[in-house]
Amino acid sequence: MGRQEEHLNIMSIKNDLFLRALKGETVERPPVWMMRQAGRYLPEFMAIRDKYDFFTRCRTPELASEITVQPIRRYGMDAAILFSDILVIPQAMNIEVQMKPNFGPYLPNPVTDQKGVDEVIVPDVSVELDYVMQAIKATKELLNNDIPLIGFAGSPWTILCYVVQGQGSKTFDKAKEFCFTDPVAAHQLLQKITDTTIAYLKAKVNAGVDAVQVFDSWGGMLSPVDYQEFSFQYIQQIIDALKDEAPVIVFGKGCWFALGDMAKSGAAALGVDWTCSARNARYLSGGNITLQGNFDPARLLSPPAVIKKMVTQMINEFGKDKYVVNLGHGILPNVPLDNAKAFIDAVKEYRQN
Repeated sequence: MGRQEEHLNIMSIKNDLFLRALKGETVERPPVWMMRQAGRYLPEFMAIRDKYDFFTRCRTPELASEITVQPIRRYGMDAAILFSDILVIPQAMNIEVQMKPNFGPYLPNPVTDQKGVDEVIVPDVSVELDYVMQAIKATKELLNNDIPLIGFAGSPWTILCYVVQGQGSKTFDKAKEFCFTDPVAAHQLLQKITDTTIAYLKAKVNAGVDAVQVFDSWGGMLSPVDYQEFSFQYIQQIIDALKDEAPVIVFGKGCWFALGDMAKSGAAALGVDWTCSARNARYLSGGNITLQGNFDPARLLSPPAVIKKMVTQMINEFGKDKYVVNLGHGILPNVPLDNAKAFIDAVKEYRQN
């Protein structure tokens, strides 16, 4: 998509606050959305969840699009994020992924050696992940150009963590062992994931998403030196390939140490988790890039009046410009509906003192 076309796309969106904040423009208030906003804290989501298993929801465009717009109908965020999962990428790459209730992702045949890496394919995303593109088109119709739509992918390192470990983990020790004992195979796997992810995100932009976010959920598991080798160089490839087609947001949980490099990467915005203060995030990132975050998701369990006060304080600390209000990680399933509303409303009601 050329720059002129992109401009026309933005012009046609009624509420483009989010896209303007990503460009660093002066705004009347910062935009707001929540990671995992389309999901498990909403009763209307639970009603669909009770009827259909997880990957059926991901693979059925009518269900994915409905789930995507549910929180928008209820709360009126400034951006929607497509309901999907980062693990659709390994599924497309010939790696079996199951989602087990009360357990999470389970990969029965983890990749643990060179032979396993050789069997991993770089798929034709237009075939294997066409259901995601159809979900984007269905969602764009439901959104009716009211707000932008975000597409996302996991970082190659975060995907490798699941592919090698076989499930979630507090340490991802097996994934790290694989990288440190067989770096040649590890880098081949990371490159295959990167190539697939670039093709996937480009297809998403072509299908209609207005911005993309890369989730490096497990980046903070690595030391700063290992982060450069096994994570960030691959994220950089993704940014380089996408940045002229759509704004790219990079969110690395626990990756405060990489904010300086991330700020020079060509990303439009950087996500920050709740362990890094606004002041430190601005300082570490050089002060010129849009930041996104960083309310502790568990703080949404505080009373609504406390939430509103804390959100206002958070905006004052980050500043209203070059800032997207969000959580520091995904919303928790046990957050009361009124508390989620208080978070969104506090941003909409924000006025600079």
